[in-house]
Amino acid sequence: MKSTKANRLVKESSPYLLQHAYNPVDWYPWGEEALQRAVTEDKPILVSIGYAACHWCHVMERESFEDEQVAELMNRHYICIKIDREERPDIDHIYMDALQAISGQGGWPLNMFLTPEGKPFYGGTYFPPRNVHGRPSWSNVLRSVHEAFISNREAVNEQADSLTRHITQSDNNLIKIPLTDGDEKRQYSSDEAHRLFNEMRQRFDKINGGFGGAPKFPNTLNLQFLLRYYYHTANQESLDHVVLSLTKMSLGGIYDHLGGGFARYSVDAEWLAPHFEKMLYDNALLVTALSEAYQITREPLFKQRVYETLAFVAREMTSVEGGFYAALDADSEGVEGKFYTWSYEEIKTLLGDDAKVFCNVYGIQPEGNWEGVNILHLPKDLKQWAKEAGEDFHQLQELLAQCRAKLFNARSQRVRPGLDDKILLGWNALMCSAYCKAYETFGEEEWLSIAQLNMAFMLQVFVEVNEHGQALLYHTYKDGSSKYPGFLDDYAFLAEAMLDLYQASHDERLIGLAAELVATAHEHFYDEHNGFFFYTPDYQTDVVVRKKELFDGVTPSGNATMAAVCRKMGVITGNTEFSELAERMLLGIKDSMLKFSFSFSKWASLMLTYIYPPKEIAIVGLQYDIYAKEINRYFLPDKIQMASAGTAENTFPLFQNRLGTGNTLIYLCVDYTCSLPFKDVESFRRESGIFLDTTA
Repeated sequence: MKSTKANRLVKESSPYLLQHAYNPVDWYPWGEEALQRAVTEDKPILVSIGYAACHWCHVMERESFEDEQVAELMNRHYICIKIDREERPDIDHIYMDALQAISGQGGWPLNMFLTPEGKPFYGGTYFPPRNVHGRPSWSNVLRSVHEAFISNREAVNEQADSLTRHITQSDNNLIKIPLTDGDEKRQYSSDEAHRLFNEMRQRFDKINGGFGGAPKFPNTLNLQFLLRYYYHTANQESLDHVVLSLTKMSLGGIYDHLGGGFARYSVDAEWLAPHFEKMLYDNALLVTALSEAYQITREPLFKQRVYETLAFVAREMTSVEGGFYAALDADSEGVEGKFYTWSYEEIKTLLGDDAKVFCNVYGIQPEGNWEGVNILHLPKDLKQWAKEAGEDFHQLQELLAQCRAKLFNARSQRVRPGLDDKILLGWNALMCSAYCKAYETFGEEEWLSIAQLNMAFMLQVFVEVNEHGQALLYHTYKDGSSKYPGFLDDYAFLAEAMLDLYQASHDERLIGLAAELVATAHEHFYDEHNGFFFYTPDYQTDVVVRKKELFDGVTPSGNATMAAVCRKMGVITGNTEFSELAERMLLGIKDSMLKFSFSFSKWASLMLTYIYPPKEIAIVGLQYDIYAKEINRYFLPDKIQMASAGTAENTFPLFQNRLGTGNTLIYLCVDYTCSLPFKDVESFRRESGIFLDTTA
């Protein structure tokens, strides 16, 4: 049981750290006090990293960190530090790389042992309280590591130095430093696009959608690449797999059929049983992917899921200030998924005569469909089910909506999962972009207002102007306080959200702000040696190495996003420094991307813009906003669309020599070479040749 005495974490704001504030472990937050004590006392550091919605983090806390005897062992031999990986992803990245080098695996909780200087030498994820299934007990690990540190210090230090070198070199090994000039530039071909697709194709699950087997993650960035590949090549298999994947996810248990929103991943290959935590970033990326897929297919299910997911975000994940919270826990009352699952008898009691139809449609079994309880899911598409059952589809829809409302109201009386109410800049920027994409696709003015409010909130609480006039970013905000220097993702995702919001609102101020962010990131994050950005700024000094994050993870690579932003900024502003930076970065990562395309899908999408140059659309005239809103409904991936009434103050290249005359005109350009203007959207759509036939 938890101690009645608080440790140092009680002064923290992170919900995850506060969960451990009454452990008998003498936890420190990451900081100078703990790091200095390790050096002074010459003790190893035990860093335990997790996050508030992490199920196995909760399990290990209950089993080990709340145990007085285990805590005494930890306190005697180690300086114990608890870290919220979402507050300090920089530290998590370093020690996760170390763990993967040690074991080839990763995950959370991440428990890593460090030398007093902060260098990793041993670690693992979840350790049980007793030896089981080949896993040593946590107590045995603590004793063994302590013994190794005391009796074999030289080997420990050698291991630590080796791992630290590996972490430092692993990112740079992926980068080929391009020539500053010469024949290497602009060597991109459609054959390379096909190669990227074919490698990704090898991982298709053609039955259940997605990629590979269990556990199965949404992998939305790969789906977005496939949509872009389809647009440029008309490869039907590419589109079919996106549709299959998003449909299976939308019908599966990974989706919350009562409250909206997607869980982080499915523990099975069929999308039935989720790991029930709901993360802001997953829902942002899925809203974007579903909106883009709808632009091509006009599939009603995708539209429904976007509306329901954004309703969930507005209801449960949005602060009164306009920020978006980080996550909802997987557990409630100490049980994973308890809030979301149902017994057969509960549903029969609540729905009465309607229970039979509802249970048939949603795969509810008397014995349960998962660990003795039921997860709502749709084994079949609703139209297919209605046809096979001889039911009227619209009447069935209405009946099921009424049933879901009853269950939702009943579920609302349960003990809710914990809310991680810290607000993270990068994740907020992703959701801001998602609202912009949903607004463009479906035209809901409220969604544009939410995106604008969120952008104003981010600029208010995350930005601090230094003595040199630079806008430096913070990473996290909670209870009126912003903390930790912003990371590369924060700068890149916010700059991209600014460009997305510009395209939705045509507020030119956003372009200037995005340019300032890129300039600040270039000064404080850029590595002149190989042309990529470090994850941490040069003024942050509390990490053992400065990493470069190049792969896409559950969120896009900050380097890939920054390169994509610079690609767009080069076209928008005409500043060749942006364009050259983007091209150098893509050229530097190209060889690794072609080898490991599945993990470089944001880069792969960027490369498509060099093989198939993006459409540059300038809309000038009094009805610019109406025309732009109509064009935004269609799937024109990576287009650069600028719209204005047309005045002498318009200095952007796409607007030059195009003063408004009263009539609204649409110009289609590639590399600033433009067609004759179109006088209305319909003729532009019909005659330009850039719209897909499916967007009728």
